[in-house]
Amino acid sequence: QVQLVESGGGLVQAGGSLRLSCAASGRTFSSYAMGWFRQAPGKEREFVAGISRSGDSTYYADSVKGRFTISRDNAKNTVYLQMNSLKPEDTAVYYCAATTYIATWTLAYDHWGQGTQVTVSP
Repeated sequence: QVQLVESGGGLVQAGGSLRLSCAASGRTFSSYAMGWFRQAPGKEREFVAGISRSGDSTYYADSVKGRFTISRDNAKNTVYLQMNSLKPEDTAVYYCAATTYIATWTLAYDHWGQGTQVTVSP
């Protein structure tokens, strides 16, 4: 079992940056691939970025490619999402999630955090 806690959300103007963190409990963090998802009001939860267990493979949604960077520090049991050049359409609740093998669909993930709100003003 792993428990996930996100932090770092907030209000930012368009063009600004935020870095989200997701701290994991337990000693098996490095055995999980990790993902970031987001859900805007009235929309389905969507994949944003994923990273393999070792961190050597990453995947991004087309909508964030070139602006967002996912990374992890297995020594600190933490995964990050650096978000640059933010747009109003990035406004959503952002969730981190853990799975056995990196995937882009929500049902593949077994463990979820509670989410952190990101709001981008025009």
